[in-house]
Amino acid sequence: MTDALSIAQALIRCPSVTPADAGALGVLEELLKAHGFETHRVTFSEVGTADVDNLYARIGSEAPHLTFAGHTDVVPAGDESAWRHGAFYGEVKDGFLYGRGAVDMKGGIACGVAAVLEHLAAHGGRPRADGNGSISFLITGDEEDVSVNGTVKLLQWVAARGETFDHCVLGEPSSQQVLGDCIKVGRRGSQSGTLHVEGRQGHVAYPQRAANPVPDIARLIVALADEPLDQGSRQFQPSNLEFTSVDVGNSATNVIPGQARAKFNIRYNDCHSQQSLRALVEARLAKAAGDRIRARIEWLPSNSNVFLTRPGPFTDLAIAAIEEVTGRTPELSTTGGTSDGRFISSYCPVIEFGLLGQTMHQVDERASIEDIEKLTRIYRGILARYFA
Repeated sequence: MTDALSIAQALIRCPSVTPADAGALGVLEELLKAHGFETHRVTFSEVGTADVDNLYARIGSEAPHLTFAGHTDVVPAGDESAWRHGAFYGEVKDGFLYGRGAVDMKGGIACGVAAVLEHLAAHGGRPRADGNGSISFLITGDEEDVSVNGTVKLLQWVAARGETFDHCVLGEPSSQQVLGDCIKVGRRGSQSGTLHVEGRQGHVAYPQRAANPVPDIARLIVALADEPLDQGSRQFQPSNLEFTSVDVGNSATNVIPGQARAKFNIRYNDCHSQQSLRALVEARLAKAAGDRIRARIEWLPSNSNVFLTRPGPFTDLAIAAIEEVTGRTPELSTTGGTSDGRFISSYCPVIEFGLLGQTMHQVDERASIEDIEKLTRIYRGILARYFA
């Protein structure tokens, strides 16, 4: 079982909904160990969170060291009766592989493993014919949830062993319309918070005895959301602040509430650090609130910082491998939500490149068999160029 389709089917048949592993990491561990990898199963835990199993596998001990990263955990299937083909069956029908994780991202992991095994077979079981070079797999079971006991801790564990990475390929489904049209080379940061506005509770018939926070929070929402945070940068689209809920905790119609709260999230680019972003929003709030409105922001902790892998030899060889297989030149993009790339970028340059992402998290998630075969060939091309 060394071809990408068979590996992907075996992984999909493990119902590894976060944080359950359900045997998915065992499939990879057994396969990689049989081909000479030194493997480690590492479990991390933290108070208030579920234990999470992770896998690190490496072959070779010399530089350069290329790691393939990914996650075997998946989001829930939802209403399984709505699936035309079982969510955890791994069925092939009309040229597509169906199942939860086919796209995000068991299919991408399968392509990476198949490509690496083909590459090793062509080079005497080593990353490079002269014996130099290392290839590893950094696989977590904690990406689709809180991301506390997965990649971030596994990276720390590897670093504590004295190991370093030179570059990383993260197999997230980066392609937008057709395979190979996009490489993710960065992501915006994410920062959430809650705007609190204090009032004074009272009877609606005697407004002079109360201070209603509802009109005040409405004014502040408009003030914070209307003015752009920036105009974007060369690599990133503009930052955006979006309010996602407003609540006063009041079920009565004849009571003026004493407090109002509004939750928001900011996706920010490299014009800001987390600290400078918070300072900017705090300053705008103070200006809009003036001396009358009592308002404050409660910031939530965030480990989703902005990152960017700048164009260079590493992105060039990935582009060349994609062009060779698909005939198209991919866009270097920084759009989309967060990924584990935000953790990996602190250790080495990382690119995200994988299957077409249009059906991820949907009922009947599916990947084209042709795309699976092409992605495996692209990864082979990356490996060949990297270890040339």
